[in-house]
Amino acid sequence: NDLFIAGAEDGTVTVYTLENCLYDKLLTRCTVPIRDIAISPDGFWAAVASDELEVKIVDTRDPLNVMYIRDLPKPPKHLSFHSSGSYLALSCSDGIVYIYSLTTELPALDKKLDDLIRRLESDDGRSSRAIWHPDGRAFAVPNATRQIQVVSRDDGERQRAFSGGHLGDITALAWSPNGALLATAGSDKRILLWETRTQKILARYDYPDVSNIAWHPNQNIFSFVTSDGELFICPNFLSSEHSYLLEKPLQPAPFIHDPLGQTSGNARKALTNGFSDKLEDRRKRKGTPDTLDDILGPQSEDEDLDFIEDDDGAGYADGLNGYGKRTNEHLDEINGLESKRRATHAKWQPRIHQSFQPGSTPWRGSRRYLCLNLTGFVWTVDQDSHHTVTVEFYDREFHRDFHFTDPFLYDKACLTISLSDSYVVVSTSVNYVRVYTLFGTPCRIYRQKSSPTVTCASWRDYVLTMGNGPVGGDGSTRLLYTIENVKRDEVCQSEDTVALTDGARIKNVFFSDRGDPCIYDSAGVLLVLQHWRTQGQARWVPLLDSKSLERLAGGRKEESYWPVAVAQDKFHCIILKGGDQYPYFPKPLLSEFEFKVPCSAEVKEDAANAAANERPRLEESYIRNSLMYSLLEDSVSATNATNSHRAEVGRQELEVDKTLLQLLNVECREGEERGMKALEIVGLLKDQGGKMIEAAGKIAARYGRTVLQDKISELAEKRLIGLDEDEV
Repeated sequence: NDLFIAGAEDGTVTVYTLENCLYDKLLTRCTVPIRDIAISPDGFWAAVASDELEVKIVDTRDPLNVMYIRDLPKPPKHLSFHSSGSYLALSCSDGIVYIYSLTTELPALDKKLDDLIRRLESDDGRSSRAIWHPDGRAFAVPNATRQIQVVSRDDGERQRAFSGGHLGDITALAWSPNGALLATAGSDKRILLWETRTQKILARYDYPDVSNIAWHPNQNIFSFVTSDGELFICPNFLSSEHSYLLEKPLQPAPFIHDPLGQTSGNARKALTNGFSDKLEDRRKRKGTPDTLDDILGPQSEDEDLDFIEDDDGAGYADGLNGYGKRTNEHLDEINGLESKRRATHAKWQPRIHQSFQPGSTPWRGSRRYLCLNLTGFVWTVDQDSHHTVTVEFYDREFHRDFHFTDPFLYDKACLTISLSDSYVVVSTSVNYVRVYTLFGTPCRIYRQKSSPTVTCASWRDYVLTMGNGPVGGDGSTRLLYTIENVKRDEVCQSEDTVALTDGARIKNVFFSDRGDPCIYDSAGVLLVLQHWRTQGQARWVPLLDSKSLERLAGGRKEESYWPVAVAQDKFHCIILKGGDQYPYFPKPLLSEFEFKVPCSAEVKEDAANAAANERPRLEESYIRNSLMYSLLEDSVSATNATNSHRAEVGRQELEVDKTLLQLLNVECREGEERGMKALEIVGLLKDQGGKMIEAAGKIAARYGRTVLQDKISELAEKRLIGLDEDEV
């Protein structure tokens, strides 16, 4: 509100003061004509576009402080700051919209959106400007078909469009301050007024050659300029029929499937510090006092009574208290409550884990995945009047792809559904867990102890349910899980805690191909539940920390991973690039990673450190193989295992002992002083037949460790006669 910035065809950008409308300073200079200037919401930065292949972002307080966006393929035509000042949208003459992030020291390209606007020269009268919606989640641009297309900021997907209005090209457009209305001007000599929520035209005005338009920030005043240099200011622009739309609070951007509305009616929406997040429930913010008199309040109504001195505190002067001070009765009550003040301690609500369907993704544009696993994909497409659902399998010799029309626009039949080889499990909005047979016969119903419900998964006769539990120290509810065998009506684990770090969220829950529960959290850690068939013995063990993968070392790649399954002792996932949080179309490829238990020592795979890394690598291998052996042993002991499964346990036991022998070799090579640790490693051998201990003795003899060899022989004799190592 203090300055005015103007750009000229001679390449100069000049600052004028609004107080006296006089020249203040030269902000910057370019060698070619200035095409557009955008001022940040706080007024501290001015982005300048010219016919040069760069954009200058100049500090209005210190013109020598400049950031540059360079190496643009074509000159920029329009600039637009995000309402937070964190992003800058560039509409370039090559027909591409570039979104730059300004949160780092240097502007960084966040998104590049092609096929969105038409190619226009920088001096063309038609518009390709990207205008940010006031809620900051989307922007709108005019496209080549004379539509105004809304685009999501997070994923760059096209949302609703304002169409069927102009008969000519768009020349100007602007959102109302609360985002409830959109005004557009075109070469058809008309200004159109659209309602954001419905994308319907509310009014038409005949004004030719409009080149730019603007709304007053808080009044029913509309302004526009023409290519002839005329400025029009229209008070009471909206009729009484539509003026109420300007009085509404901030309205959401027009998404096809609004992420803010993704919370199902089955789920409970958390409050922030006990207050409703609904915009209509919030009171309008009062104006900020600008002067000392606004803060202190008015003086006495009769200014001629200044000679009265209320020296005895009797209150002779109106508007003053007993101490000669002005009262605060003119001020609004705190928090806008006029009848009574809010309680000292406001109602507080915890942050809960929101419900989700394992393997599904949110809406992105008009598409979403309903299921992603190793069997195949299921996705749905919103066709406005109906949905089309497609099911595609990896093994097309065993399965047949198909699709069908969904006229009921189903998102989910209920909160979460889990399907196994034996049962269908459904968690409902009232925390009921309903169990059905594969042909729909109900066989069990009970109410889940932890609520609200988060998700569920199943494998054969086992059902895992998750829900919100008690509140932790970080203000978030602890996630609790229960595992039961439906067929035998036995509870394996009851309301045990899901091991998450502070602030972490569950991204997926599933059973491995061997039937062990697994979770993948927002910290990028894959965990498996060990000893879960024995009550009170279950614990979550990390199998892989995706953020410590070698491919991410040194910041060479910026990617995350969408979990799909754990099978064949590998983590199967979808690699997400460019800050994406969910997979999208076209159908992504599956990637797989070997397990790597995060040990204390990091192993750097290079030739120079091969010898130093051998011990940490073998220690990680021992922990991992021991874990896999434990999972296999639990599975075989709890089921009617076949001979092949029992043989697999033997093979895994052999892998554990082989790793220990390799560790023993490293310790013997290090020297005699490592003898105690070497003997400890021999004691960890699982083989009871004596072959592995015999091999350990040979390793000690190879390096001349006679004392260690004797100790190993004593240990072998104890095992042979059935004594424990601790017995004499």
